Amino acid sequence: MFKFIVKVCALWLLASVLCASELKDIQFAELPGGKAEIIMVFDEAPSSPKGFSINQPARIVLDFADVTNALSQKKFPVDVGGVSSAVVVAGGGRTRLIVNLDTVAPYTTRISGNNLILDVGANNDAVVVASAVAPSMNKSAESNSTETGSTESVSAVSSAGKAVRNLDFRRGDQGEGKVIISLSDSNVGVDIEEVASGVEVRFSNMAMPMELRRKLDVLDFATPVSTLASSQDGRDSVVLIEVSGDYDYLAYQADDEYVVSVKPLTRREQEEKEKAFAYTGERLSLNFQDIEVRSVLQLIADFTELNLVASDTVAGSITLRLENVPWDQALDIVLKSKGLDKRLIGNVLMVAPAAEIAERERQEIETQKQLEELAPLRTEYIRIRYANARELFRLFVGSEGGGSSGGSSGGDQNTTGSILSERGQAIVDERTNSIILTDTEDKILAFKSLIDRVDIPIQQVMIEARIVIANTDFRRELGVRMSGDSVETSSTGSHKYEFTGRMEGLTNADGCGPECNFIDSDGDGITDDERNTLTSNLVDLGVFNPTGAFTANVISSNFLLGLELSALQNSGFAEIVSQPKVITGDKQQASIESGTEVPYQEESASGGTTTAFKDAVLKLDVTPQVTPDDRVILDLVINQDSISEIDTASGVPVLDKTQLETQVLVSDGDTVVLGGIYTTENIEGQEKVPLLGDIPFLGVLFRHDIRREQKREILIFITPKIMSNDYVQ
Repeated sequence: MFKFIVKVCALWLLASVLCASELKDIQFAELPGGKAEIIMVFDEAPSSPKGFSINQPARIVLDFADVTNALSQKKFPVDVGGVSSAVVVAGGGRTRLIVNLDTVAPYTTRISGNNLILDVGANNDAVVVASAVAPSMNKSAESNSTETGSTESVSAVSSAGKAVRNLDFRRGDQGEGKVIISLSDSNVGVDIEEVASGVEVRFSNMAMPMELRRKLDVLDFATPVSTLASSQDGRDSVVLIEVSGDYDYLAYQADDEYVVSVKPLTRREQEEKEKAFAYTGERLSLNFQDIEVRSVLQLIADFTELNLVASDTVAGSITLRLENVPWDQALDIVLKSKGLDKRLIGNVLMVAPAAEIAERERQEIETQKQLEELAPLRTEYIRIRYANARELFRLFVGSEGGGSSGGSSGGDQNTTGSILSERGQAIVDERTNSIILTDTEDKILAFKSLIDRVDIPIQQVMIEARIVIANTDFRRELGVRMSGDSVETSSTGSHKYEFTGRMEGLTNADGCGPECNFIDSDGDGITDDERNTLTSNLVDLGVFNPTGAFTANVISSNFLLGLELSALQNSGFAEIVSQPKVITGDKQQASIESGTEVPYQEESASGGTTTAFKDAVLKLDVTPQVTPDDRVILDLVINQDSISEIDTASGVPVLDKTQLETQVLVSDGDTVVLGGIYTTENIEGQEKVPLLGDIPFLGVLFRHDIRREQKREILIFITPKIMSNDYVQ
């Protein structure tokens, strides 16, 4: 009995195939009045098709039962009349013709012999053949597309006489597209909304003049706006701004001008937009009552041109009305309302109940786990090129095992629970910087892929620091020294009155004449002993180590006066430039120093003395970090110490310290001033003999004037340079 049934079914299927009609050819022609004619050629007279039309996007769909498709291609670019393209698909014992239109238009069908003729754009009184009409499904149709005959005369003007005066387009400074609409009256109702193709602006009860009803191509302005279309829809004026790419828009009105600014979104703004609204599919509109879920899924699959595989358990009906929503959001709504779930593999959309998909995936995981447990093990020797094998392996270690055998130099066995399988083991050979891995084929390939991503050379950075110390000195001194002696003697030759001052440098014992005898007590001239008894100066305000001096003596028989004017002036400029350089790797600390160790004696714990040292060095400590945008973050410590003096009491050297510690972000190759110290020292002093130094003019002989000015400036520059290497990741 069973064999008989099988034979009957086979004969029925064979008869169906033999009796099925075949679509052999399809032709397209343009008729007067902007109409299009599509001729479908069959091998026998076809039956009347079942069809429906879609408003958004504008489509005509015809289904031919018991017809097979013998055409060599599926999609036909047409561009005839109002027809843009046609698609012919076959399956399930039927063939479907999908005609894509520029705008919605009526159609008629007629059969002539073995041909079926489809006229698109016929007169309004033509009979439209359709068994069902889908209300609207919007993909990219223009918002002003309506069925023929539903739009009022384009010359109709509102009763109030309001109209659009001008339509202009400009490019903004930030690359945004500005649509400027001039109105005859600022008091107008405006409705703006985002549609599938862009932004639609509708002015209520306002006329669009005939000369402004056009479609402008503004793609050359390099803005998100591609085209600008204006039309009349009943008593409303409509401006459709078609936009490509990711965008945002702003609309505002200033007096009788209405401006719509469309700007492109940056990557960051797009990411924020996607976080706020995760659906990014093309928009559509669905309006159905009590329609099968499988039919809705088929419509979405046709809309997105995805292949659909629906489980046998997908069933039920749904009522929905969705206007201008992304197709992926519409799909999620349908699936969630029926407890379904989806998986998208390539361009194949699989739909089934969520529990069924979860169970199927669980079984796949268990099957994969069983395959891994039964898969054979093999050993692979992985040579690490740039990183340290031990340090690299620690990144993947979940737990460490005991020491390994097998003679690997310095290696011990480690097993991992995260990267490798439960049966996987690895040995690190530090001598050859290799990892000996034993695991299944899939795990070894995954491990090697991970090693290839991690085992790369780190970027090298050269850091150049310049420490500039500039000193400017100015010094001027003017001083006076004065000495003298006056003696009055009696008739007996004894001294009655005398005052003296140091005469060293002002007298000469060997060259002194008779006038010097007033201080000669024994008549043999002035001796050294007699000269050394004169130990004080009348005025001693001379310049120490002067660069110039003027000396004058006034000598008589009982009076001697010596005067010395000394002066000093010096100025100087010194610049000290220290330029340490160091090369290190990304995130690796480097240090360089140069200088001397200064020894000194200090007391030890045992009571003796020991020799200690102080460092007077130039030192650079740096840790660079290269950012993804080729900039460098530097952690810096810079020291420049020098010996100032030696403390005379303790013998300990005194150091002049210059230190900077900071973190800075610098672009590759740029130089930045990290810091600086600027000091100025001005000294003006005066030493004088009381009262005498205040005498006008003559007071200069009794004063010592000092003026000193010293400037010191320290600047620290840093320049990082990322060094290129031949490795390309």
